[in-house]
Amino acid sequence: MNTTSQSSNALPNAGTPRFAPLPESAMTEAQVKAARELASGPRGKMSGSGPNIVLLRSPELLSHTQKVGAYLRYSSALPARLNEFAICITARQWNANVEWMAHHPLALKAGLNPAVAEDLAQGKRPAAMKDDEAAIYQFCTELHQTKGVSDPTYKAVFDLFGERAVVELIALTGYYTMLAMVLNVAQQPLAGGVPPPLPVLK
Repeated sequence: MNTTSQSSNALPNAGTPRFAPLPESAMTEAQVKAARELASGPRGKMSGSGPNIVLLRSPELLSHTQKVGAYLRYSSALPARLNEFAICITARQWNANVEWMAHHPLALKAGLNPAVAEDLAQGKRPAAMKDDEAAIYQFCTELHQTKGVSDPTYKAVFDLFGERAVVELIALTGYYTMLAMVLNVAQQPLAGGVPPPLPVLK
């Protein structure tokens, strides 16, 4: 069964970018402060592309949300392999090519099987998932598609990782959904003019 077949035929990131580049020389004092605050954290820099440069248009919003993102990425109760897998699942659900390109290599570096990532990119239920990956996949896809999760799906993640991890997985899915929305509305271009890595699903 194609678990991401609800994706639209629209091509996010394919139109004219809606937010101009924002060099520091063009930033307000509040924007400079928010950008430097982000760069001083675990990310180490403020990227010139991606969702945070869009969120910087509301510097207080960026200041709050980037702390949530930093916590979920670097301090989660889930292993990095599963955390990044969950982010990739969200990117695939939203056709968020910029998000996928940022997190796909991180997922592979953390130990995700490339065949699992490739199946996911193609809109298929990955065939070579480990048991913990299957639990995360089911939880995230069910949450995206049904707006909730069944008792067996909840129990699978709870039994493997505990209550804190369940809550953080929900938050991770929500946070990266927000970033995917930002990227798709902003029509952020792909770095280097590369073709979109995610095929549009019918």
